[in-house]
Amino acid sequence: MSLPVLADRLWCRLHLDRLAGGRQADYVIREDMLAHRDTVRSFRWIRWLLVAETAVGLAAIVVAVLLTRAGETVAWAVWFRATVVLLITLTLYVFAWRAQLGYYWAYQRLRLFSRIFPVVTLVVAAIPGLYPFWMVIEQILFSLLMIGIGDVLTSDHMRATFPKPVRATRGQRGPGTPQ
Repeated sequence: MSLPVLADRLWCRLHLDRLAGGRQADYVIREDMLAHRDTVRSFRWIRWLLVAETAVGLAAIVVAVLLTRAGETVAWAVWFRATVVLLITLTLYVFAWRAQLGYYWAYQRLRLFSRIFPVVTLVVAAIPGLYPFWMVIEQILFSLLMIGIGDVLTSDHMRATFPKPVRATRGQRGPGTPQ
């Protein structure tokens, strides 16, 4: 049994979709849309952008370590920011994984964070003196990659692939609701 299958079984056994997705946890898109060539291509792009984000985050930590070893003082804010970027990226991997399996809630979370994080990151990067210049560049790169993810997620195809669930009235089932 492969690692992704084991991870999915564990995730489902722990009911983490219910915890993360709330009342939309069971809403899954149609299988034909999930297997569509453009959907597969979009998630491939998202994975590559997340790998690039991971590289940017790791590079920030490496730079901070090298500067510290060279005797320079690296501010606490730099260490905190570098660690948070990696943790955020890990969260985005989970959302991308669940969205790639067709979970609407994960697509929505990934789309939301791809809009919020670049704004927050750029605002924080603009605070004079908070971060050294190299960290400001790191934040700009992080933001550009997140904007790229958001661009992929808001394409016409992806919005059509992940339609908003129809809220079922009492006694009715929505189109993505399990039988």
